[in-house]
Amino acid sequence: MGHRGDGVAEVREQPVYVPYALPGETVEVEAVPGHPDRRHLLAVSIASPDRVEPICPHFGTCGGCAVQHWSRASYRAWKRGLVIDALAQAGIEAQVADLLDAHGEGRRRAVFHARAHNHDILEVGFAAARSHRIVDIDRCPVLSPALAGAIDAAWDLAEILKRKGKPLDIQVTATEAGLDIDLRGSGLLPPTLMTKLAQSADAHRLARLTRHGELVAQRATPTIRVGKAVVSLPPGAFLQATAAGEAELARLVCAHAEGARTIADLFCGIGPFALRLAERAKITAADSDAAALAALDVAAKSTPGLKSIANERRDLFRRPLVETELNQFDAVVFDPPRQGAMAQAQKLARSEVPVVIAVSCNAATFARDLRILLDGGYRLETVTPVDQFRYTPHVESVVRLVR
Repeated sequence: MGHRGDGVAEVREQPVYVPYALPGETVEVEAVPGHPDRRHLLAVSIASPDRVEPICPHFGTCGGCAVQHWSRASYRAWKRGLVIDALAQAGIEAQVADLLDAHGEGRRRAVFHARAHNHDILEVGFAAARSHRIVDIDRCPVLSPALAGAIDAAWDLAEILKRKGKPLDIQVTATEAGLDIDLRGSGLLPPTLMTKLAQSADAHRLARLTRHGELVAQRATPTIRVGKAVVSLPPGAFLQATAAGEAELARLVCAHAEGARTIADLFCGIGPFALRLAERAKITAADSDAAALAALDVAAKSTPGLKSIANERRDLFRRPLVETELNQFDAVVFDPPRQGAMAQAQKLARSEVPVVIAVSCNAATFARDLRILLDGGYRLETVTPVDQFRYTPHVESVVRLVR
């Protein structure tokens, strides 16, 4: 099984990738024009004993899930192996813990895509695998029950805007107050359409509807609970995909930071780690997202019992914390986007910070950044893979490094 969830066959000593095929199977395929290393699966002649019935009728056309057809035990072993293989490719030998299942109730956020053809035929759903084609959906079993009604709301909002003729992204987040939706791609709208959008938001009892962050309608403030704190979300705010995933990652981070009195939380977002760590340590939180930092600051100041959280708006890719800044901390946590944190890892490698806790959603950039820290004298203590993206090739990792 390849690292993207495709079955891999050897054809004339070259790898050929077959989506939805499993190891050990004999399959009938056809060529993919323009892609000599890929095939379309036509039929399974001899099935693997690990093949199971997918849980979703859209599986195989929707690109959201890659491996619903694989037994849970084989899937879990493969997903842990993604981390092991990435580390090995970076020359890192490490004991990798068992995969932690953090799917919980399912995804609490989703981005639906919408497009109208000839201003008439509307498509709303997810992108097909490796394609911009939209697959219409009427259900999604990996979504949390808290997103109930999200698909219907997305269809209605897209119907209102379909004559604009532009592709639309509809980001939906489940909050304690209800669904929070931010529309992207609509362009400027006349007052008549804004009124129709507000009416749709009211009909679906949305907590809030925004367009590129601009308020269209609000019935209640969208909030989530983070440890002891309640955070009011900025429009389109980034969250971990599942509530269980956030809780599991935060549990590991807090355990790895045990005993630290001063902690830097880099790429902090709205504060899923900072707000929990502040229950016992002074925190400096840094991120480039001003709205996320403002939400974190308000939540921190309104939550009794937390130690101080100083925050700084900072582009950590272009201006990472340098050694003199880093050396004031007992521990540093960093959780960057998929591109990793190479510039910050290079500064950390030259620092004297005794404990570094790295969180990543990309095994390849994660291994690259670890290699930098290990070459700088850190020692790897623990590696824990966390699965909040069930049925996909995406896996989170949490590590603790010490000097």
